[in-house]
Amino acid sequence: MFLLIALLCLAYTQPNSERITSLHLEIEALDKKLVSSNDIWLKKYANFETYNQIYKEIGVIQKDLNHLKNTKTPDSLKISLLTHKLETLQRQKELLEEYKTNPFKELIEKPQIDNIPSVTNPIAIIGGVSFIKSLEAQKLALKKNQTSLENILADLDKKYTLLSELNRLEKSEATTKELYQTQTRRLELQSTQNILKTTIDIYSKDSDEVIQRLSAQIKSQLFKLIYIGLAILISIGIALALKIFVRRYIHDNERAYTASKIVNFFNISIIILILLFAYLENVTYLVAVLGFASAGLAIAMKDLFMSILGWSVIIIGGSIHVGDRIRVCKDGNVYVGDVLDISMLRITMYEDVTLTTYMENRRAGRIVFVPNNYIFTTMFSNYTHGGMKTVWDGIDFSITFDSNYKKALKIASEAATKYSRGYTEITRKQLNKMRDKYSLRNSSVEPKTFSMIEPNGIKISVWYQTNAYATLSIRSTISTEIIENLLKEPDIFIAYTTTKLIKDGTDGFANKPGKLQGFIAPDDDKD
Repeated sequence: MFLLIALLCLAYTQPNSERITSLHLEIEALDKKLVSSNDIWLKKYANFETYNQIYKEIGVIQKDLNHLKNTKTPDSLKISLLTHKLETLQRQKELLEEYKTNPFKELIEKPQIDNIPSVTNPIAIIGGVSFIKSLEAQKLALKKNQTSLENILADLDKKYTLLSELNRLEKSEATTKELYQTQTRRLELQSTQNILKTTIDIYSKDSDEVIQRLSAQIKSQLFKLIYIGLAILISIGIALALKIFVRRYIHDNERAYTASKIVNFFNISIIILILLFAYLENVTYLVAVLGFASAGLAIAMKDLFMSILGWSVIIIGGSIHVGDRIRVCKDGNVYVGDVLDISMLRITMYEDVTLTTYMENRRAGRIVFVPNNYIFTTMFSNYTHGGMKTVWDGIDFSITFDSNYKKALKIASEAATKYSRGYTEITRKQLNKMRDKYSLRNSSVEPKTFSMIEPNGIKISVWYQTNAYATLSIRSTISTEIIENLLKEPDIFIAYTTTKLIKDGTDGFANKPGKLQGFIAPDDDKD
């Protein structure tokens, strides 16, 4: 209104011709501004005007065609041209059909708020935040359209004021027509502005309500996540404290390791239960799902479940512990080594240099993984079960029938006793401790010697207690001691595969004098 009054005052102070020229320049500048703005509202309205113009032209052409066809001498050429033009206009009309009644429908229609997410877990927070951002973006787009429409209306109001003054000073058909068109645009856009304002108000209330609800859900889940995190941290802290207690007050490495494993198991179980009960809405549904899932998994993953069951049998039964030396046989392969770890799926074993690796595998130092389900189907031997640290080991050798076998037995027994004395005492004490758990009738642990008649000589077998982790080294030491002592005796002859021919009164071995001078041994004198 203030602008209108100022323009009227200015008009009275200037000559009419100069004022008319000034008005034309101002109107032209406004038109250029409106065209260069490339505003979506003007484009939509231009399409609306084009549709109405085409609609009117179609009506005129149809009227002309009816008139030409009803004449006595129809002009076929003119009818053909009008028909072609009518078809072209009708195709254009079909393309602009959406602008027939409401050209601003897309810009003023309230967006639908569908598929509102429900934030019930931490992962859903991302979806909730994204949905809130989309609502805010839609609201911002509506307000941006509103601002653009207000600017266009301000320019049209200014143009309408200038045209009104120009029409008063200069009566012309063009000015009157443009004034009418501008007024029509103003009224249409003002009506659209009112509708858009209502749309924004309604959408803002709806979106604000949704945003408030989602924000509350997100906040609740964040606090819930913090509480769960604190509960998990407390559980981990308690587990660490228990581990420190175990390391400080349990000096047995095996017991400390087992206790640490148990603490880890319960800690993981507690964490899983915390997560389940925190985000599980229907316990019955979980039980049903787990029932069907476990039935299918029990068939598809039989070995896995059997390994887990085997782990529980191993841990609860106590047949194998970390640090034990065990022997595993599978498909003709034999592995002897020390248990490094017992997980829920497998036993990890380090293959040491043993008599088995010396005689059969010729390989050692491998890490062997034994599935826990083998405990049900495969033979396991534990060299150190129940606190035992020793095992029986034996050395066999053969002497000829004419040897002093009693002296050989004594030599073998003395050598075994000498090097196994400490292990014999350890075994006796360990067996006494095991009487509370097992029925042990024969507790004799002293070295034992046996002599057996074999086809090729007398076989001497000496058995003794030895370190379960060092059987090969002690066996080597005792074997060397026995051989050295046997070679010193003139009346003991080691039997081995050989053929002896006696010519000079000796037996041809270690320069020992033969018992039967001049006796020639037959060719089949073999051990």
